[in-house]
Amino acid sequence: MPIRLPADLPAFSVLDREGVLVMSEELAELQDIRPLRIGLVNLMPKKIATENQFARLIGATPLQIELSLIRMSSHETKNTAAEHMESFYRPFNEVEATDEKFDGLIITGAPIEHLDFEDVTYWDELCRLFDWTQSHVHSTFGVCWGGMAMIHHFHRVPKHLLDAKAFGCIRHRSCNPASPYLRGFSDDMVMPVSRWTELRRAEIEAAGLKILIDSDETGPALVEDPEHRALYIFNHLEYDSGTLKEEYDRDVAAGRAVRVPSNYYPDDDPSKTPQNRWRSHAHLLYGNWISQVYLTTPFDIESVGTDLTTPLGLAFG
Repeated sequence: MPIRLPADLPAFSVLDREGVLVMSEELAELQDIRPLRIGLVNLMPKKIATENQFARLIGATPLQIELSLIRMSSHETKNTAAEHMESFYRPFNEVEATDEKFDGLIITGAPIEHLDFEDVTYWDELCRLFDWTQSHVHSTFGVCWGGMAMIHHFHRVPKHLLDAKAFGCIRHRSCNPASPYLRGFSDDMVMPVSRWTELRRAEIEAAGLKILIDSDETGPALVEDPEHRALYIFNHLEYDSGTLKEEYDRDVAAGRAVRVPSNYYPDDDPSKTPQNRWRSHAHLLYGNWISQVYLTTPFDIESVGTDLTTPLGLAFG
């Protein structure tokens, strides 16, 4: 089954060219099936690139996905055309007011790590969104800063500033191979990392959370929060092959002191074309998440967030 997107959304033509099954909203309406409703709260400045990355991953499963794009009501983006935002995004306060429910919700990262959470201009609204997920979303996936913000909100786990940017393709290991989210995973894997902050293993474990993927070099990467029906990933499996290169080239052009992203370019030589060595695990993780959502979400979406909601782990014991 395909992912359901507006035919004029840029991701539609991008994914169609790549061979990802996409379906226009008009054609989807003719199918007698309840698609999974997945929301994307996009906090990244390059909105279209981020839409493509996540739509590519969640659209690669056998299920029909209806993707809804959501933005913060109290923040105006400066890096994406106003026409695009007006055409394809709804502010959270509108979604909240209509009492909509979702099978899954992805909350992206944002390049604001240097700020304390409470200093972010839309922090109050974001906290309201986090609390809203508990009654309106079956499963939430917080990515990078979005995951750090969620774990801070629900468990007061702090982020810590690093002396140097964690930047490159870092080796990680699977800590809980029995988890349904890690089905098909290798014992170790490469994951793109690009951040100035970290969350510490001891503080995550003290909060009673499950670390599913970890790294000796950059710390915990994937954490499960069963109580809040949430996953938190602090790195970027969704990145395209050239995303780290774009970040590196941007910093070099701006005259910033930046090191070459480790283990990314062949021979660590920026003149060579980087190779993608994480794509398969990206598809596995998001495919496993979509599968788990499908197996546990109520058939009647209005039951999401009620006592009738099946706990995420029940489908697999």
